[in-house]
Amino acid sequence: MEPIVKYEDVHKSFGDLEVLKGIDLNIAPAEKVALIGPSGSGKTTIIRLLMTLEKPTSGYIEVDGDPLWHKEVNGKLVPADEKHLREVRGKIGMVFQHFNLFPHMTILKNCTVAPINVLGMDKEEAEQRAVEMLEKVGLADKLEAYPSQLSGGQKQRVAMARALVMRPKVMLFDEVTSALDPELVGEVLEVIREIAEEGEMAMILVTHEMDFARDVADRVVFLDNGVIAEQGKPKDILENPQSERLQSFLERFRTSSSS
Repeated sequence: MEPIVKYEDVHKSFGDLEVLKGIDLNIAPAEKVALIGPSGSGKTTIIRLLMTLEKPTSGYIEVDGDPLWHKEVNGKLVPADEKHLREVRGKIGMVFQHFNLFPHMTILKNCTVAPINVLGMDKEEAEQRAVEMLEKVGLADKLEAYPSQLSGGQKQRVAMARALVMRPKVMLFDEVTSALDPELVGEVLEVIREIAEEGEMAMILVTHEMDFARDVADRVVFLDNGVIAEQGKPKDILENPQSERLQSFLERFRTSSSS
């Protein structure tokens, strides 16, 4: 089976700082992959490249059989134009740390603006789809509310519904609980868990929630200093780390959770 996402020797530098140092990573259709690692290890950069929020310095990324940052012209790969980027990016949904909802729009409008303007859905279909997704995340009673009237956990669930309305083949979650109060974390993780169990789409989750990674992911990838240092089944990576670096990284979590 062909991977839905493919990274080949991907490098990314910001000025003199090389954040990714040759990433090779394949994600299978419907596979759930958790990216873990210390701050600055390159986790968020990996998904920002996929969302076309950052451009790779070098290397090749493919989504669902199509090159992302390149396109084929007369049998040769050339840099992609904005139209090509938009088309391929349409297969990807992303949920950010800080929700990124439009404050002046109702929850329903927040969830319909992209399918209408980007996918060309008619208003009725977009609204029907948005209501379905808001029901899925437990917010069907908030259609006419505004973001300012919601808790952080509710806003994050709206952000998930908004991404799901676009019917992505790949869903990206960037530390979606890190901006939430601790008592709201569980409700958001539960919704992600339910979406994951449906099993339809690939998911890449940047997370510091190790128990959640163990429960939800098919594979855990440990990044350290811009390279993939270790990867494997969650149980193997989280309970039997091979490298000293991963051992000390996980030890920090055990220490903080027991204190």
